[in-house]
Amino acid sequence: MREEVRNTIATRAWARWTVLAIVSFTMMAGYVVAKEMSPLQFMLEKATADGGMGWTSGEFGIFAGSRGFFNVFLLMLFVGGIILDKMGVRFTGILSCVLMLAGSAAVYGAITYTSPDPMWSVPVLGTVKRQVVLAALGFAFFGIGYEMCGITVSKAIVRWFSGKEMALAMGLQVAMARLGTALALGFSPIIALNWGLPRPILIGVFCVGVGLIAYLYYCTMDRRLDKEQSAETQNLASSAAEDDEKFHFSDMKLTIKNPGFWLITLLCLFYYSALYPFLDFATKLMISKYGVDSHLAGLIPAILPFTSIVLTPLFGGWCDKKGRGATMMVIGSVMLTLVLIVFAMPLKSSWIAVTLMCILGIAFSLLPAALWPAVPKIVPMKQLGTSYSIIYYIQNIGLMLIPVLIGKVLERNTVGDQVDYTYSLIIFAIIGLGAIVTASLLLWMDRKRHYGLEDPNINS
Repeated sequence: MREEVRNTIATRAWARWTVLAIVSFTMMAGYVVAKEMSPLQFMLEKATADGGMGWTSGEFGIFAGSRGFFNVFLLMLFVGGIILDKMGVRFTGILSCVLMLAGSAAVYGAITYTSPDPMWSVPVLGTVKRQVVLAALGFAFFGIGYEMCGITVSKAIVRWFSGKEMALAMGLQVAMARLGTALALGFSPIIALNWGLPRPILIGVFCVGVGLIAYLYYCTMDRRLDKEQSAETQNLASSAAEDDEKFHFSDMKLTIKNPGFWLITLLCLFYYSALYPFLDFATKLMISKYGVDSHLAGLIPAILPFTSIVLTPLFGGWCDKKGRGATMMVIGSVMLTLVLIVFAMPLKSSWIAVTLMCILGIAFSLLPAALWPAVPKIVPMKQLGTSYSIIYYIQNIGLMLIPVLIGKVLERNTVGDQVDYTYSLIIFAIIGLGAIVTASLLLWMDRKRHYGLEDPNINS
């Protein structure tokens, strides 16, 4: 529902932008922790005598996929949405920050103070080092707070920017999140090689701690907004209209029967299951296949989020004014898949890797700029929150399982220090083909059902 903010602190520009800066930094800190271990794979897999932990590629895949474990198996994404609706942005935001802080601290403790041995037998996963299991559990707890923080920050921005510069605020928040990813990918290897493997993890814990403190200050501003809004008179007609907009579970059957919703959901699953797990393994790929120096290897995958910081708002503005959102999704899926296919080829020039990452950065900007604004065109506003929860839940299944699969494949194709990435990259490319097919079906379905995905977002 739309918030009434006249004659309140939210009508003051300095207050709104201060809120945006606070919640965006808090979310950016979460993105730093989410990707800080990805470029450290080559160090984690070194022998302990060489400063590593002796992990295998399979164990790294288990860790990388563990972030979504509780969200998938304990349905924590849905629980987080219920908590947010019942308890509000202040309580839920603080809870999510505490979970992120505790989870990232647990990962740091597992890496710093726990020896890799002994081996533990884990159902389904087999025999795994104790250190890997403990780090993965910490990362799984972090994942609960990370996803919960994402939906809370979005709701906070809507609360403060309703009727104001909401689209710009959302775009800037996404840019800050991408910056967190880029910093983690680019600088974690440099910090780890110069000051030790646990140091970038400790920096991530510190960032989340600062984010929690900043969010506590936001809560004081939000509490003031509540008091000022409660002083505003609301007529009964407005209240009745708002009640009509409340979500009812019986309404969800309309969304579940909507083929456009499921195509959007599957596209999200395929696209992000190919992209994000690829980034988890990309730094070691740069070292093993393309011969990039380990100090610089993380900077090449960092091209992708740095590119998206600039291009995502530009593509979003184009989609707002010119439309063609479904076409943009098809093009982004094709670009992603072609890049993965070329990565799988026996081409080993570092300049090819840099060029491919630049193209992938365009795809990383193109599809999300069109995909997320498309959801409200397919799903009624009062069902939007639950619909996003379903999309994120199914996405988390892919983000949990694909890294484990890729880690096992790499483990089977490793001989000594030589790693053959061909089969793993073919798997990523096949997932990308799934995104192309789904995006094409969505374009066809839009022409049949007239969702408006090809129409501009801004009504002239």
